[in-house]
Parts: sequence; C-alpha cells; structure tokens
Amino acid sequence: MQENWTDVCSVDDIEQGGVIRFDHAGKTYAVYRSADDRYYATDGLCTHERVHLADGLVMGDEIECPKHMGRFSYVTGRIKGPPVCVNLTTHPVKVEGGRVYIGCPLELDKMKVE
Repeated sequence: MQENWTDVCSVDDIEQGGVIRFDHAGKTYAVYRSADDRYYATDGLCTHERVHLADGLVMGDEIECPKHMGRFSYVTGRIKGPPVCVNLTTHPVKVEGGRVYIGCPLELDKMKVE
C-alpha cells in the first residue's frame, strides 16, 4: 500500500494544542498541532465506541475521547487511559508552503492479466 499526500488545511487553521476533524474518501481523521508547533494525525474515531476524537480534549500529547474519557497519545497512537483497549492508527504528516498534508492510504488497483 502506498500513501497519497492529501491537503488538509493551512497551518493556522489548527491552534496550538488543538485538534481538527478531517474527512476524506469516506474516512475520518483527527489532525493535531502540538504546543511546540508539530503536526500529527490519527484515525478520527475512538477505537472504543467510534466517537469523533476532534470533539475531545487535547492535554499535552494526548487526546481524551469525549464519550468515556479514554485517552491516547496522538504522537504514537498508544493507549494512555481506559476504557479504550485498542491503539489508534497514526498517519504521516508533512508541512509544505504553510499547508498541512497527511499521508492517506492509497489502495492500488490490481490489473488483471489474461
């Protein structure tokens, strides 16, 4: 599987220590800006009850789910607090020309040779 770099937003569209929701190709992502101006991306739905993480609370390098307060590291995707028990998938991020891009999975069509 390859990555397709997808333009998410301007760097200024996410406040320091904040998170935004980004929907693309039928999938929801959460895109974060840390207090030290680094950008990160994870799947956008909590692995516990599929609630939008962008509605949650960012604390340091963690995102807290708004439904049951489970916590994840948005840097690594690892669980930081119950009730969640499945890590988040993280996605690569790059910043170019004042724009934030995430590496969305790109499924390649398989050609059938007869």
